[in-house]
Amino acid sequence: MATKMNRRFFQKWILAAGVVIVFFLLGVGANFSDKYFEIAKSMDIFGRSYKEINKVYVDETDATQLMRTAIDAMLVNMDPYTNYFGENEIEDAKFYQAGQYSGIGIKLVKKADTLFIRDIQKKGPADRAGLKIGDKLLKVGENSVVGMKAEEALDLLSGESGSKVSIETIKLSDASKESYSIPREFESSRNVPYTHMAGDHIGYIMLTGFDQDAGFEVYNACKKLQAEDPDLEGIILDLRGNPGGRVDEAVNITNAFLPKGESIVEMRGRTPETQRIWTTRQDPVDIEIPLAVLVNRSSASASEIVSGAMQDLDRGVVIGERSFGKGLVQNVRPLSFNTQLKITIAKYYTPSGRCIQAIDYSSRNEDGSVGKIADSLIQAFTTKNGRPVYDGGGIEPDIKIPNMKYQAVTQALLNQGLIFDFASQFSKKRGAISEAESFEVSDSLYKAFISYVDSKDFYFDTKSDQAIDDWEESLFNLDYQEEITDDISSLRTKLQQLKKQDLQQHKKEIVRVIRAEIIKRYYYQEGVWKASFTDDPVILNAMSVLQDQETYQKILSGKG
Repeated sequence: MATKMNRRFFQKWILAAGVVIVFFLLGVGANFSDKYFEIAKSMDIFGRSYKEINKVYVDETDATQLMRTAIDAMLVNMDPYTNYFGENEIEDAKFYQAGQYSGIGIKLVKKADTLFIRDIQKKGPADRAGLKIGDKLLKVGENSVVGMKAEEALDLLSGESGSKVSIETIKLSDASKESYSIPREFESSRNVPYTHMAGDHIGYIMLTGFDQDAGFEVYNACKKLQAEDPDLEGIILDLRGNPGGRVDEAVNITNAFLPKGESIVEMRGRTPETQRIWTTRQDPVDIEIPLAVLVNRSSASASEIVSGAMQDLDRGVVIGERSFGKGLVQNVRPLSFNTQLKITIAKYYTPSGRCIQAIDYSSRNEDGSVGKIADSLIQAFTTKNGRPVYDGGGIEPDIKIPNMKYQAVTQALLNQGLIFDFASQFSKKRGAISEAESFEVSDSLYKAFISYVDSKDFYFDTKSDQAIDDWEESLFNLDYQEEITDDISSLRTKLQQLKKQDLQQHKKEIVRVIRAEIIKRYYYQEGVWKASFTDDPVILNAMSVLQDQETYQKILSGKG
């Protein structure tokens, strides 16, 4: 069977080459013939090489794997969004693109060889079964997950919707071993998982995806906020961490705030079918209400279409940090034998005419690496009100607020799971807490956290540690080992004492993380989002701007 399929495969190639050669001989366009003759010639050379390797190579070959290696090698010099999907990968790809996932509604984290539940979907299958954050996962079906990666265990938990999966856990509350049979459910990936009033007359919409119905969800979220507060003065649209998705849904989302017939994004490719302009087609919710769009370095693709359009059309203020810079459009092309090629077919351009693609995949260094668009190639464009904006580097916010980067001590506490474990112990001992937005980590609770950390083998490296190591190595090479050993030991002891002070010096940051981790135990992720309205600097800045119409209008007019 396989031999017949291979024979038909090569016959198709030879037929294609023959057709091209006929065109060439007939003289139908020099450029056409030259290009396609080279393609036909290359295909013939590759086909013969592939056939000979599989036929006479000294060791047994895997024809499928050999072809996959060749295809992957062909794509390696293109952008990372151009990918080949084999027959066994198609269903997973369709599943992902549809935004539907069949599981039990949990996320896992690995500590040493043990997997813990780190997040639970509110009212999802696991939540209804009684599982809690901090429970240990021991088995999925007959498979022990001890030592397993979180992703591998989640694969075991996934399956056909409606089917049941048996799991075994050790409960955080009493360390008892429990068994469950939990139904898998399709978790339709909600694009708008959270909508709420962030402050006095300011609404908040979190948008995490651009799957089907994203525009409809944003439209409904706006209506919900208007119904909750007839005196609504502004809306925050949070795109931070949103990797993008469907272009048509990005256009639908902008349509909630822009009138029908507004050009939002243009696609430009090499062929007629890859050249298109998308415009809004529906009546909006509100074209006047002040709008703040939040972005960060992980806001990409469709997120940049939305934020770029709002900025170019002076419809809202963009706040945060520079976005990712993905201005490439992909299309899935079906291939033979139920395989597919997801290929970049065009670039997209915002209403001002700029492309925000930041990485230049068309120009590679000798080692194959790529760099950002050269500064000399970056061009200036203007918004509807004449404000300057630039291409070649994502969306530059109107108000720049750098993303909070954790201090070394905070990152070490997170990496070693000490904040997670402390929050788990807290929830084990305490039955309830106040509402999410009013809960605070008191000084006495933070003192208890310090005591908890002191009882553990907590250590973290800093740049100073590395500097001492480098200095020590350089002096040892000069045979000064005996003379400096005591000094280096004393220096390390002093540095360790200073690092312990970091727990107090960076208390505010650490408290913020502890607070979110504890709130999640009682009010799920929704509680964390709600609590962020009181301590997230980007959201607080957005609320301030929306409540100050003079500043808001100055920014949009270019006078701010």
